[in-house]
Amino acid sequence: MSKEIPDKYPELATEGSPTIKPVEDITHIVYVSSSEIRLPGGDLYLENELGLKSDVGRVMLYFLGCYGGVTGLRVAKDIAENNPGSIVLLTTSETTILGFRPPNKARPYDLVGTALFGDGAATVIIGSNPVFGKESPFMELNYPIQKFLPETHNVIDGRLSEEGINFKLGRDLPQRIEDIIEEFCRKLMVKGNIKEFNDLFWAVHLGGPAILNKLEGTLKLSSDKLEYSRKALMDYGNVSSNTIFYVMEYMGEYLK
Repeated sequence: MSKEIPDKYPELATEGSPTIKPVEDITHIVYVSSSEIRLPGGDLYLENELGLKSDVGRVMLYFLGCYGGVTGLRVAKDIAENNPGSIVLLTTSETTILGFRPPNKARPYDLVGTALFGDGAATVIIGSNPVFGKESPFMELNYPIQKFLPETHNVIDGRLSEEGINFKLGRDLPQRIEDIIEEFCRKLMVKGNIKEFNDLFWAVHLGGPAILNKLEGTLKLSSDKLEYSRKALMDYGNVSSNTIFYVMEYMGEYLK
């Protein structure tokens, strides 16, 4: 979130923000963005626009790309569980203008990024020990699992340069995911004592249509399992760290 955006459109700081808690109850901010690397960061601008307390604990997660949203969830969960009574404001903000490139025959790949990625922001409130009857938590975060695949350093490559941010996605990315996804998901299923892939609910960062197709085919998921990811892709494109929250929002609307 660049400084110029909230200066010109201050309503964006509060539009769509959760209303489950008064702002004075917020004890921590986790701020996620791959669209800026600067000091002071977007967390301070957001704190100022929302009128939060000056002693709010702040964590900035910069330049994580598409997994920034779920990393923010993991960090916010840890903060909430290890600080009883804390209320964590997790917010993500992304804009593609820093990565925009005009058409160039020498770099046809730039058009893929322009077509696939989008702008957006998201906010969620995370706490522990909800007060039932007064608070209505949407879902519970039980445990995170993270895995890095050896020899994949260059499959997703992002760099900050004088001309902005450059991202390149390897053509073999969907195949790399297909090769590991079953083993990865079975680790989750063991922890939850779940036997079948279709017994899970799926809030998946959509990546792109090829990745969703590989996931659905490899795990033999029923067509409705990735419905919300496909809807988010159709409506917003890949919005980097924001995307998982758009998928969760669609799920929440369905479950109301």
